[in-house]
Amino acid sequence: MEPAEYDLMDAAEERMWWYRALHARVLDALARRPGPPGALLDAGCGTGGLLRRMAALGRPLVGLDYNPGAAARAAAKSGAVAAAGDVNRLPFADRAFTALTSCDVISHRAVDPGAALAEFRRVLAPGGTMVLNLPAYQWLYSAHDARVHNARRFTARGARGLLAATGFTAIEARYWNALLLPLMILQRKVLRSDAEARSDVAPFPPLLDAALHAVTAAERGAARLGLRYPAGGSILVVATRP
Repeated sequence: MEPAEYDLMDAAEERMWWYRALHARVLDALARRPGPPGALLDAGCGTGGLLRRMAALGRPLVGLDYNPGAAARAAAKSGAVAAAGDVNRLPFADRAFTALTSCDVISHRAVDPGAALAEFRRVLAPGGTMVLNLPAYQWLYSAHDARVHNARRFTARGARGLLAATGFTAIEARYWNALLLPLMILQRKVLRSDAEARSDVAPFPPLLDAALHAVTAAERGAARLGLRYPAGGSILVVATRP
């Protein structure tokens, strides 16, 4: 990403409704499917917000980000080991981890999705769990994606096919951020359709932030009871390395 976007992420990810909702979803997935005991890799850890929250899992944590400065911030923020590296060529041994998370990474223009997924499979031990978050729908591409260097967005069906082709099994791909999707479309495709618009990562007014987070929390609660959404702004994918 552009250096300024890392600064925005570092400042916002602790409290901004989007990051809190995303991290809660990832933690829910790991609670359901933790994989065998062992170390967890966050591939594309950014400035470490998710790593910090995953410290409560009580397992060894490793972060990796392409930007050395971001990796250093992630280590300082989370207390985890964090290194600079490329998800297309992970600097880790085969079967080094029993779980792996990667949020909005294989959508980046510098990432080859097939190569990155093959590397994720390589460094996972058999039975290991992978949790991905992906941006949904190519037609929703906007100035935000350009700012964070996204090149592609996905569908749940396409994500399942991509992971199956890489050799993952027990694949779940579910849309989320569904209730706010109409507002997301309005903001990105109407109100801020200018190609020069800034990204969506920014501090929100406290009342608005609380309201948006409340919507995501209600949606998460319904999902935990079994409700599935036919569409959403993001896709959470959980799979197993056989």
